[in-house]
Amino acid sequence: MEPAAADALMRAITEVIGNASSVHSFGQLAKAGLDDARAAVAALIGAEPAEVVFTSGGTESDNLALRGAAEEVPATRRRHVIVSAIEHEAVLNTVKAMARHGWKVTVLPVGASGVVATDALRDAIDDQTAIVSVMHANNELGTIQPVDELAAISHDHGALFHTDAVQSAGKLPLNARASGVDLLSLSSHKFGGPKGVGALWIRRGLSLRAVMTGGRQERGRRAGTENVPAIMAMGVAAAIARDRLPASSERIAVLRDRLEASILAGVPGSVVNGASRPRTPNTTNISFDHVEGEALVMALDMEGIAVSTGSACSSGTLEPSHVLRAIGLPPSRVQSAIRFSLGPQTTDAEIDRVSTTVSSVVARLRGISGRRSEG
Repeated sequence: MEPAAADALMRAITEVIGNASSVHSFGQLAKAGLDDARAAVAALIGAEPAEVVFTSGGTESDNLALRGAAEEVPATRRRHVIVSAIEHEAVLNTVKAMARHGWKVTVLPVGASGVVATDALRDAIDDQTAIVSVMHANNELGTIQPVDELAAISHDHGALFHTDAVQSAGKLPLNARASGVDLLSLSSHKFGGPKGVGALWIRRGLSLRAVMTGGRQERGRRAGTENVPAIMAMGVAAAIARDRLPASSERIAVLRDRLEASILAGVPGSVVNGASRPRTPNTTNISFDHVEGEALVMALDMEGIAVSTGSACSSGTLEPSHVLRAIGLPPSRVQSAIRFSLGPQTTDAEIDRVSTTVSSVVARLRGISGRRSEG
């Protein structure tokens, strides 16, 4: 968390004690906190405050977008949803659930670059398609998708377009309305706010059925008392992230490129996945010949370096990355892949330490297995 966001969270926990739906002064203080945060989040993505609905995070935002849109479609019309093969599980598992309730689901393939081809959507969409969901940036590769073009194709066929922008908010300039999308998901902890809070941007004029029913909070689109302290902290983080763009992203991209170059030079048989296309500045995904990714994660953790074999939401499973499989990597390269994530606090010294440590740890693991790279 950003220190200023953490400070805002702690102050709100102790000082902002009212319910934002209450009319007394304590409630109005909480409502003012929500209003300020809503304005800050809207500014981060080029939106209007009234279009922002606060949620518990990216997963709920994705669910509200897809299920909420589906609930608004009459049962006799448009029972088709399209997603890409590299979506987060919050989207993929949601459409699987929709399929069990009679929805037709089409999963768009991606090429070796990790980017959805516009022609793939043109081939798949029809007059029964209700909504298309393609993430703005992939969480494992960082590859940026052509959401503007995909949204335009969707609208040409009368379908809505949703994008999961959890990985790009605060790292790339966003303008939700100018991009042509109808729905856009965010998660606070991806740009320095607390975990467990997020938002869904809903284009003005779009009708969306509430998935969580109850009171009239969030203009009737998401029932339940708002998590005011977390939302206020999210607003602080959003304002900081917006002020830092684009300078922070440019600095992080330089560090990311340096990390990749150092690892590729120092570790034979290493290769960056998805590097041929524009990516978010903070993410790199690298495979290492003859090394098990899980073993490398654990060995680096012992050195105080936290990396991942894929999405954190899928950690602990034995399933290989669906993203790396979708771009056609062979099983050996999928199993040996590691995702490195950088942030605004990452330093040059940390990059040097990580690249040096990775080189020595990979060499040690290859020695234990009796294998070494020919590369």
